[in-house]
Amino acid sequence: MSTPDASVEARTPRFAARARWRAVGRFISGYGIVLSLIIMVVFLSFASESFLSVINLMNILRQVSINGIMAMGMTFVILTAGIDLSIGSTLAIAGVVTGGLVVGDHPQSPVLATLAGVLIGVLFGSINGALIARCRVPPFVATLGMMSMARGATLLYSGGRPTPELSANFLFLGQGFLLGIPFPVIVFAAVFLFSWIVLRFTVYGRWVYAVGGNPRSAKTSGVNTNAVVFSVYVVMGALAGLAGPILAARTTTALPQAGLGYELDAIAAVVIGGTSLTGGVGSVANTLIGTLIIGVMNNGLDLMGVSSYYQQIVKGAIIVLAVLIDQSRQKNP
Repeated sequence: MSTPDASVEARTPRFAARARWRAVGRFISGYGIVLSLIIMVVFLSFASESFLSVINLMNILRQVSINGIMAMGMTFVILTAGIDLSIGSTLAIAGVVTGGLVVGDHPQSPVLATLAGVLIGVLFGSINGALIARCRVPPFVATLGMMSMARGATLLYSGGRPTPELSANFLFLGQGFLLGIPFPVIVFAAVFLFSWIVLRFTVYGRWVYAVGGNPRSAKTSGVNTNAVVFSVYVVMGALAGLAGPILAARTTTALPQAGLGYELDAIAAVVIGGTSLTGGVGSVANTLIGTLIIGVMNNGLDLMGVSSYYQQIVKGAIIVLAVLIDQSRQKNP
């Protein structure tokens, strides 16, 4: 017959093993996304000689900047347990309106034209926010309807035709360099820094997390939950409105078909970054890593000659895997 001491001693190695596995799980949960990016970069550096070239790395940063800008706004939305499917269409209408202002013999200032695009984004974001926060329309339904409405407005405004020959000064927004760094990358970095400061160090940032984590408790604590929900869609709209002119300047033409599928890339970056779709958990720092993972993956597969069709399959699989990991983390915190 074993004594109590012997029984405890027999269980000790098992407890120690469980503790080690828990420690490994916490490490992977905290740093797994960074390790994934590092592993991907190392693999692609061996798979393609040109991957680590300065030109290619700058190209990756330029490519991810537009998606990254919108992913920052999507982080705000998903942190409140929302979703925005209309950002690709918002990007498109902001782009064509801005493009129309910077063509002809007397084009508007690029700054004023870009501001017009941002204000258009704010308008559509405000409509989304009002429908969701005030009218209690589910975010999926409200933004799905807005996606169709904004795309229709884009085609109506442009007549379904692209707007070419944008002014040279405006093209700097998408093609210029500042201190050797592509200007879109600088804009993306500024948006990331601003978003990180807001969510990390401000009362508003704490409200966003509170509303997503437990809206009833947040409301009981005095947080105006409707105002917070409304505001995150305004932020999202403004950033989509900013991304529109940048994309138009980068492609030299404002296209009414621009932004198709961009909402999925933004959502993918946020989800891959570990932000919970149920709200209240996540950060823009991890969204930045998620954005880079998507950009590095797309670029690396292009260099390896992999079809874009396979890229869509891989991206979809990564999103599903990220959601499964999030659900597992919620069940076993």
